[in-house]
Amino acid sequence: MTHSLRTFRSLGLAALVLAALHGAALAQTPNTEPSGDTPFSSMAIARDEADDCRVPKPPADLAETAYLRNGYRAILRILIAEEALASESCTCLLDQFAWDQALAALPRFQTSDNPRLPFNVLELYAKADALEAQVVEACAE
Repeated sequence: MTHSLRTFRSLGLAALVLAALHGAALAQTPNTEPSGDTPFSSMAIARDEADDCRVPKPPADLAETAYLRNGYRAILRILIAEEALASESCTCLLDQFAWDQALAALPRFQTSDNPRLPFNVLELYAKADALEAQVVEACAE
């Protein structure tokens, strides 16, 4: 099997062209390093007004697991919606409630003696969604 010098030169030239194209592609790769000119907050998306009254994520120290924290968030949503319906209030009541109220209400929503799974989060979210829908409906009238 013999190859001519011309074949090797052609292969060498092809390799140089590929290397040059690869280098050009790398040069066009966008820089993901943050620049000092653009503040991070400029990339933030503004929250809707409706989000101002949305129960925030619970603090990490509220409970050991995300499952428990999500349950307490749902309980707080339920308590707020129940108060809004009882008081016939269409204003945001979030500032009148605290996380310790959700913790104190646990016995009312507890479905198990297992401390790691004391309630069914999906059922709590469904109940909170239904109550919040009632509040929206009552306030739309």
